[in-house]
Amino acid sequence: MVNDHRGEVFLIKTNDRDFGVKSLMRQFSLGDFSGKKVALKANFNSADPFPASTHIDTLRVIVETLKRAGASEVTLAERSGMGNTRRVLEKIGVFELSKKLDFNAVVLDDISRDEWLKIGHEGTHWLKGFHIAKLFTHADKVVATCCLKAHRFGGHFTLSLKNSVGIVAKKIPGSLYDYMWELHGSPYQRQMIAEINKYYCPDLIVMDGIKAFIDGGPERGKEVEPDLMLASNDRVAIDAVGVAILRIYKSTSNIRKGRIFDLDQIRRASELDIGVKSASEIHITPLNEECRDCANEVTGILEREG
Repeated sequence: MVNDHRGEVFLIKTNDRDFGVKSLMRQFSLGDFSGKKVALKANFNSADPFPASTHIDTLRVIVETLKRAGASEVTLAERSGMGNTRRVLEKIGVFELSKKLDFNAVVLDDISRDEWLKIGHEGTHWLKGFHIAKLFTHADKVVATCCLKAHRFGGHFTLSLKNSVGIVAKKIPGSLYDYMWELHGSPYQRQMIAEINKYYCPDLIVMDGIKAFIDGGPERGKEVEPDLMLASNDRVAIDAVGVAILRIYKSTSNIRKGRIFDLDQIRRASELDIGVKSASEIHITPLNEECRDCANEVTGILEREG
């Protein structure tokens, strides 16, 4: 079982989320979650259906698994970038599920100023620094689940690193400054995305690639069905594997050009020691025979293009 083994990415081929999520999460030391308060970050940037947003069944199985592992409290927190967060969570069914499974669902737009942690601009491409929700910096454990998709607005791809934008404040109560305006208008957007990740650390990431957007994104795009799910505790490794899968499906030129570890998000995250520093450090473990060919193909891409 994985504890702090950087570079390990588990891969399973399935369209059954119960089977996929449980199989992936069993590879980790779930006993470590017993008695712990867990912060959970999903991908609810908009209310558009999967793969734009986390599938409600993926969220359900993750929460159920954490509860069975003995987590004392699970809190999902979100700030949507495309739409009102509360309405997004209502439409997708998050609040209904939270009542059913007894977990907390927090709208980050509504939290107070003292619930945000100020990160200074030093050593970043952020002009004024940024604010990250303390819920994710102070939790005993952090779990994230992301989708597999391209991003047409400057991120180029939105996987686990990009998913972290949703824990950063757009505006702090009492302030007019718009941090998302700065992010999305900056020529350093992809580096800034990576820099968010330096200030918190997920213990487990589940990527739902049963379907994917290979262009467009984040809320719509050309859809394919890889029927894959992935898990890791290394954001750089899982994103590099995600990019390799998108390359298999002939994704956008921004995703396909150059070496994977030269792509801005991955290169900057690697520089900041957020995860592995090269493709050679990534090890893919297939969990069923059906994904073995895909695992070999991804490994080949990482060897040639990593």
